[in-house]
Amino acid sequence: MKKTRLADFGLYFITDSKLTKRTVIDDVKAAVKGGVKIIQYREKEAPAKQIIEYAQKINQICKKNHVLFLVNDRIDVALAIGADGIHIGKEDVPYQYARKLLGKGKLIGMSAHSVKDALQNQQLGADYTSIGPIYLTTTKKDAKLSIGLSPISQLKTKLRIPFVAIGGINESNIDGVLEAGARNIAIISGIATKTNVESSVKMFVNKIRNNNKF
Repeated sequence: MKKTRLADFGLYFITDSKLTKRTVIDDVKAAVKGGVKIIQYREKEAPAKQIIEYAQKINQICKKNHVLFLVNDRIDVALAIGADGIHIGKEDVPYQYARKLLGKGKLIGMSAHSVKDALQNQQLGADYTSIGPIYLTTTKKDAKLSIGLSPISQLKTKLRIPFVAIGGINESNIDGVLEAGARNIAIISGIATKTNVESSVKMFVNKIRNNNKF
């Protein structure tokens, strides 16, 4: 299956079952209505049966609305439900094995904690790389120290693949991230903890769109 090169997509929403005020499925529906174009389902602790069930529901919502759907880490789940791809960290399945299992038609995103990491991800063949945490975050238990805005401006001129700024980004600091040159921004708690997810997503989508002229 031939895969088109991934272009900039703006807001990247990552689900979190522990932070949501409703359910992950409700958040996904609201985020799609709000205009998000890519969603990652991240679930580390739920039983496998539930993960597959939720992933299948999210995949159906995303497919119906032409939104890209990625599964965090779980290649088996992504394959089972026909997701668009996966996102993997440095401690997860190595890229070459993930690509072998997924095939050439699926997207693979990779995490990076530095400019060097991001360039290595590009060299490996990743379709996009995240970079962060930009700011201090408590969303991930194993989150590394914040790296600040400097890597964003460096990656603007060094990467050929899209990169996603991630980590502690919210309505109070997103302007600085955009000014540094980020075109794609991942947000978790800044959306999942809100009572009105659709409204929050619209706000972020418009900020990113207006800054980047998507």
